[in-house]
This record gives sequence, C-alpha cells and structure tokens, in this order.
Amino acid sequence: MPAISTKKELPFNELFVKFILASKRGKRLQPNGKKISAGTVANYGYTLGLVKKFCAEKQFGLRIRPGRKLNARELETEKNYWKKFYKRFTDYLYEDCGYFDNYVGQNVKNLRTFFNYLNKDLAMGVGDFHKLFYVRKEEIAIFPLMPEELNFLVYNKDFENALSPRMQQVKDFFVFGCTVALRFSDLIALKPSNIRSVNGQYYLIARSIKTNTDTLVKLPPYAVDIINKYSKQKKRLLPAFNKVNLNKFIKLLLEKAGFTQPVSITRGKRGKTTELKRLNGSTQHHRFCDVATTHTMRRTAITTMLSLGVPEQVVRKISGHAPGSKEFYRYVFWAQTYQDQEVDKMFARLEEKKMQTA
Repeated sequence: MPAISTKKELPFNELFVKFILASKRGKRLQPNGKKISAGTVANYGYTLGLVKKFCAEKQFGLRIRPGRKLNARELETEKNYWKKFYKRFTDYLYEDCGYFDNYVGQNVKNLRTFFNYLNKDLAMGVGDFHKLFYVRKEEIAIFPLMPEELNFLVYNKDFENALSPRMQQVKDFFVFGCTVALRFSDLIALKPSNIRSVNGQYYLIARSIKTNTDTLVKLPPYAVDIINKYSKQKKRLLPAFNKVNLNKFIKLLLEKAGFTQPVSITRGKRGKTTELKRLNGSTQHHRFCDVATTHTMRRTAITTMLSLGVPEQVVRKISGHAPGSKEFYRYVFWAQTYQDQEVDKMFARLEEKKMQTA
C-alpha cells in the first residue's frame, strides 16, 4: 500500500483499510499482546462497508484532518463535523437499516478503535473527537433449554427414531453441544484426538479458538455414545454442518420436539426497549424454537450445570468465563430461577407433611 499522504486532509477509507490490514497481519495487537481474531478483523470490514454505504446514500463527504495542524477555529469546526457525522451515521443505522443498540454500538466502538489506532499506533494526532461517539449496549435475553427439555432430547428414543437421518445428526450435534459448553467454532473443529480415555472414563480436551483457553470436560455415557456413533469419521468428531444451515435445523428440531412455548423478545433502540413481533408486525409472540441458535447449546450447557448444582468456579473453568464476568452471572441468575422452582416444590411437599392427630 502506498504511504499515507501528509497533507492537511487525509483519506478516511485509505486509512481504515490500513487499519484493517495492520490488524489482520499482526502489526496491530490486543493490549495483552495477542493477535486480533479473524472475527474481529471481519467486523472492522463490515464497519467500513457500512460507512461507505452511508456516505454514498447520504452524500456525506468523509475525511480526516490532523488536529495538531489546525487552529482554534478549525478545531471547533472539526469537532462539529464529527458530531454531525456521528448523529447522521447512527440515524442511518437505526432508521434506514433498522439496526438495534448492540449492533450500532459495535460499529461505533470499531470507529473509536480506528481513531485510537491513528493516534497511538500512527501518531497522527487526529484529535479526540471520536470520544464524543457514544457506544450503546444492551443485554439481550438468553434462552437456554431447561434440564427437563435437555433430558427429553437425550433420552426419548421414540422422538429420536421418528427423525430423519439428517435430523438425527442435528440432534446428536445439538445434544453434545448442550453438554460440553463449547462454541460452535470449537465444536465443528473437534477431532478424535480431542478425546482422552482414562480407566474407562472419557474426557474432552479442547482449546478455544476465540479465547485460546483450554477446556477439560468429563463426558457422560450418552455423549460417549454420540462420538462412537461417528467413529468412522477420521477427521471429525461430530457430523459436519455450516453455521447458517445448523441454525435452521436447530429451530426445526426444537419445533418437532414441541418446544414452542411463547417467549418475549425485546431489543433496544437509542436506549428505549421495544418488543419485537414475530411476523411483519403480527401480535403473535416468538416461540422458543424460533429464537434457538447454535449459541443455545453453550447457554444450555452452562445453565444446566449451574441449575443442577455444579459449583460456579467449576462451571466457569469449563466455560472459559473470567472471574467476575457479567455475562457469566447472567447464567447464574437464570439458573437460580430453576433452583427456586425446586425449592418451591420442596416447600409444597413440606406443607403435605401434616401430623396425624388422635
């Protein structure tokens, strides 16, 4: 790539491409010294694509001016320019594209990271105007299977036998994922070498592609049965799927299983929460099966462990969450609701234990 111009006005797109390439090639690293993940680099590319699309559709001319070369009046003009960009760009993402707080916030965060790169890595002194960009974030509800529902998928042979061969593979993959708490990217990469047998006990040993953390999970008999079922595969531990198709298959699997209870989906726009309707403004609620995805597997595994009494520190070790993780304690809260139901059952049984009087 040609050297960046040192003129008073610099090309935004050219600099952003330089930022992406530096992240991809390892010239720009995370604060802990690790390489930027391929997924994060891809997200930078999506942000650049959105900015280009915005500029083309709204006829907004985008450029960068080094702050140290500007006088006081020009600095104020530049500040107002970026405030205008932020408002018009976020208006475009919310109103024209229909995005919600988390996705808008992620793209704004990427822009802030880009400007930090210009200031810190390239020492260009483009100012701190990007600090005016507010990054919105919302907590999206998690929808794991309850232990009783996972039990149905694991042990109900009548349901399994009624499935087509491909849907049986979907069920096997899904059940295994709901057991070991790995992400889809890690599950699809599993090989026979990830299994270790010691004294008749089977363990799954894997390293997370996303976080580079190690996981060691003892496998229950039904999970061992699943991997034995596909033992003829030399390079894979589980059936092969791409993520898009598996998401569709999971929804169909859970619909066939009867997991069609209504759920309320809320999303935020500019900090205001609204309920999402199921189809084209219909008042019909989403069903549980409609919101299930590959990530449901990991969520189910974590909440099942917590719900059935596995200590938090053990679950956290398996899931790879850091101590004090806000995301992890959302699972703890969800699991507590299940434990509360079990306590209610205990008190109901206590109420029945009346003494016999003469």
